[in-house]
Amino acid sequence: MAPLSFLTGTGVALVTPFHKDGSIDFKSLQTLVNHQIKGKTEYLVVLGTTGESVTLSKDEKKAVAGFVVEAADGKIPVVLGVGGNNTRECAAAINEFDLDGISAILSVSPYYNKPTQKGIIEHYKSVANSCPLPLILYNVPGRTGSNMAADTTLKLAEDFENIVAIKEASGNIEQIMKIIKYKPKGFSVISGDDMITLPLIASGAVGVISVVANAYPKDFSEMVRQALAGNYDKARTLHYKLTDIIENLFVEGNPGGVKSVLKHMKIMNDYMRLPLVPVGKRTADKLAELVDTYK
Repeated sequence: MAPLSFLTGTGVALVTPFHKDGSIDFKSLQTLVNHQIKGKTEYLVVLGTTGESVTLSKDEKKAVAGFVVEAADGKIPVVLGVGGNNTRECAAAINEFDLDGISAILSVSPYYNKPTQKGIIEHYKSVANSCPLPLILYNVPGRTGSNMAADTTLKLAEDFENIVAIKEASGNIEQIMKIIKYKPKGFSVISGDDMITLPLIASGAVGVISVVANAYPKDFSEMVRQALAGNYDKARTLHYKLTDIIENLFVEGNPGGVKSVLKHMKIMNDYMRLPLVPVGKRTADKLAELVDTYK
């Protein structure tokens, strides 16, 4: 198993900008991609949780993915999110996309059904066997309703050549360290939580798929690079520079907080698709204050 070199660093879970009428704002999406390239993030993740992918139609997903690949213009790798709780449909959906320009697939553990660990293994077995690209597992029990245990991750990493990494967003550092300790060579562990990225890198994670990097790609990706280089004093300075913003991003859920920040930065508007709504005035004002005083 060969690690994907670009996963060492910062990926950004791109938001999907909308117009007031709910249609996709491709002009703002271009601005956001340019912001990432200028900020030197290592890769883009399109159609993830932060991208409100569950509210997009199949045609919209294809349009967004194709647009991001074109906007990235080969300057930065693109990872495509394809997940679901219908295994057969999820496995088939990957090959319904034009995968030209896509470097890997990120696939979330099945949500709502609450499968057993055996069910999770069988789900990913089906997806891996149908996937022509490297596959990144995604464990986020706060959203899926079921945790992918460390032993499950390790078995999948051992058994499938094209399963190359996991985005771990369980928040369970003990579980994540177990994966890092016993993982096969070439398998990468990626933080799925901005706030604990620094300690996870110190424990052996290779980087992060980030929310806050939508707004602050330069500083957050530099924090990750400094941590990976073992320059923890510099990494800590950047980490603590960002913690107040990170904490407040999630007060009313994701991606409402980061969309509010991006609106204040004049990168895009903060429209969302139901059942999600923009953050309230108190949260928006607090985030605006943090952005205005950020140095």
